[in-house]
Amino acid sequence: MSANIVIGQTPQGQPIEIDIKELLATRLLVQGNSGSGKSHLLRRILEESATIVQQVVIDPEGDFVSLAEEFGHVVIDGSAYGEAEIARLGARIRQHRASVVLALDELEIDQQMKCAAQFLNALFDAPREQWYPALVVVDEAQMFAPAAAGEVTEEARRVSLAAMTNLMCRGRKRGLAGVIATQRLAKLAKNVAAEASNFLMGRTFLDIDMIRAADLLGMERRQAEAIRDLARGQFLGLGPAIARRPVSVNVGTVRTGQKSVTPGLAPLPTASTEELRELLHENLHVEPDRPEFHRAAPKTEDAETLARRIAESDLLEPTSSQSRESERERQRPEPDAEESRAAMVEIMNAMAQEDDCTFQSSTTLFQDFTIRCRMKGISVRGLDATMFRRGFAAALAGIDDPDDERWMDLINLSKHVPDDALATFYVIARAAIDGKPCPDDMDLARIYGTSSPRRVQRLLDYLEKDGLIVVRTDFSGKRSVGLPDLGVTTAPVEA
Repeated sequence: MSANIVIGQTPQGQPIEIDIKELLATRLLVQGNSGSGKSHLLRRILEESATIVQQVVIDPEGDFVSLAEEFGHVVIDGSAYGEAEIARLGARIRQHRASVVLALDELEIDQQMKCAAQFLNALFDAPREQWYPALVVVDEAQMFAPAAAGEVTEEARRVSLAAMTNLMCRGRKRGLAGVIATQRLAKLAKNVAAEASNFLMGRTFLDIDMIRAADLLGMERRQAEAIRDLARGQFLGLGPAIARRPVSVNVGTVRTGQKSVTPGLAPLPTASTEELRELLHENLHVEPDRPEFHRAAPKTEDAETLARRIAESDLLEPTSSQSRESERERQRPEPDAEESRAAMVEIMNAMAQEDDCTFQSSTTLFQDFTIRCRMKGISVRGLDATMFRRGFAAALAGIDDPDDERWMDLINLSKHVPDDALATFYVIARAAIDGKPCPDDMDLARIYGTSSPRRVQRLLDYLEKDGLIVVRTDFSGKRSVGLPDLGVTTAPVEA
């Protein structure tokens, strides 16, 4: 099988080839200003070598995902996975020799750097028996191996630069051949760029970049001006895998497209000046709708609350009238067990809808519940405070009837959850079962009966250590919570 691919031709029409076997041992650096055709060149190399060697593409702009349709590359959305999952994916890629595109376009630059570093480290750390040859293509390499600290955090810069250095300096023995592309050589860390032995230099205008490119190509300083005059899609190539002397390359065509394209000219609108003025100023004075905020009116007790307070005061000091009422209750025919249970569930659900109910003590809530049951003629004999707390926790989570078969597995699992954490656990479980996002920390804190999100974090850590839940945060900062025993997970949402 031939290991040579044609990437283009000289201005005289002679084909220019790259020896893939040699490239695996000597690596490649591509440089050119924005619009010079770097991505087009990388795409040509990837398309022509797709059937020859395994390919791994670090794609910060999502430009190379179209390779999947034509050549079967597996697209990995970096924003959808956490650090541990990215590491496992990297290990499996080496094991199964899959060609993949790691798309990072949904992530912020800090997260792109951390995700790429985790991914590259996993490729690098594969066991010796999996050191198969692979091209590792990194577009916009100056982002992942910056020459100086910028707006990104020092941690992100450090881990990303270390991973890129490993790829270019030590990757050859592990079968990893770095193919890196950058807009500016001055922005790329020198120890990363220096490890490449093959170069394809495109158009650039800044003197510092032209001089450095000319030095890499072995050209004299006065010849550096030629780099400024290169046309789009034209590169100067040099290296053991390309040519022994600098050669001009017009990159050939490609079969797959890219997401970002150079904007072209479009016809201007045909509307008149007055029509445009009217369109721009139409309803300009109308402000967008804003939610109205009203000062809360002083609380007034309704009849039921007032009656409850009166009944509570009666409970403190038993009277003869209360004794007579108790006697009448004993004589009154009681509803059957099913009706009583349904009525109790209804009362708990009503209590769970009241504001600030979770900030009351369980003793107060249980006393309130028994009073409401008495007012409806329902006996609470056989119901203790523990049973009430667990039932009320279900009501807080919107579980209308805990005896429904839909909740059977959840109720059985909840037996391993402490009473004070049960409401929060139920809320998370309910969201996972329904496929909805996990409530944020403030909502969970309210359910837990606190104003401190830190307490919620400690609670989640406790539940996770007990194996009841698995909290996962991906590189985009979205959190999802899974219940392994039920096989359900909440939808990812910003933590």
